[in-house]
Amino acid sequence: MAYFPPSMPAPEPEPVDQEFWAHCAQGHLRFQTCSDCDTPRHPPTPMCPSCHSTKTKWVDPGKTAEVFSYTVIHHASHEAVPSNLPYVVAVVTFPALPGVRLITNITDLPPGDVRIGHSVTLWFDDIGGGMQVPRFRPVGAA
Repeated sequence: MAYFPPSMPAPEPEPVDQEFWAHCAQGHLRFQTCSDCDTPRHPPTPMCPSCHSTKTKWVDPGKTAEVFSYTVIHHASHEAVPSNLPYVVAVVTFPALPGVRLITNITDLPPGDVRIGHSVTLWFDDIGGGMQVPRFRPVGAA
């Protein structure tokens, strides 16, 4: 069962991030990295900001991340989410890919218990239509 109701809008991949979403659809979180200088980046871009190369590879950050920042949402920003309130929107970082940050949700933890520095683990939310969204829960939860 998806974290949000089916009426929640799904991500709409753009040409530059289609490969990111294609990996997610297969249940793999991968981040774009420069093939020439190994600089990771997210969101994906057509050119490396460090060396200006257009050569890329996709790297696995591992399954664990750390809460860098978060907010608890108490007011519905879309008609699909009132039944999910409150929920957490977080920025997570990856020890294996310094500098990469991902905006996601923290699940399986009361919103008031989320803390900066929490270790969280990846799970994929199947939202239908072949799309899976990366979300995170506390390490050791479900």
